[in-house]
Amino acid sequence: MTIIVCGLGDVAHAIRARRPSHMVTLLDPASMIGTPPGIAAERHLRLAVNDIVEPAEGLVAPDDTVVHRLLAFGRDWDERAPILVHCWAGISRSTASAFILACERSPQVDERDIAAALRRVAPHASPNRRIVALADDILHRGGRMVDAVDAMGDYDYLAAAPFDFPARH
Repeated sequence: MTIIVCGLGDVAHAIRARRPSHMVTLLDPASMIGTPPGIAAERHLRLAVNDIVEPAEGLVAPDDTVVHRLLAFGRDWDERAPILVHCWAGISRSTASAFILACERSPQVDERDIAAALRRVAPHASPNRRIVALADDILHRGGRMVDAVDAMGDYDYLAAAPFDFPARH
């Protein structure tokens, strides 16, 4: 399993260099992009959602539908090629989504171990707590996913850069 996580500015390069089979875009509705060259439209999930943890007027908060769509899309990914997950900066919505996909695909692995692996490869990761909490409920994890992300501690947004999760060896 290889999940490429990046910000919007790195998407075109990641597609050219890594040839992912699937792509997840998490952007606010006004910034939503079309399907870029190199990705089949049916393999591009576009989730129009703002990077917020509480509802706010004029913004689209993550909800159960966003997480259900992410999980269903992830189940269609066969892992033969990487999946690319991106948001605006590659810090919050995309790292939450990568964490969720990794947790669902590895139910036998402790959520804290997955979160610790995410922190090792992405010092800038700050998974969106609302998206993680929704997934925790949907996947019946009893708060373990939320606790694992909380245990990641502080992040360094200045270190934001594309990364593979889990780390490519």
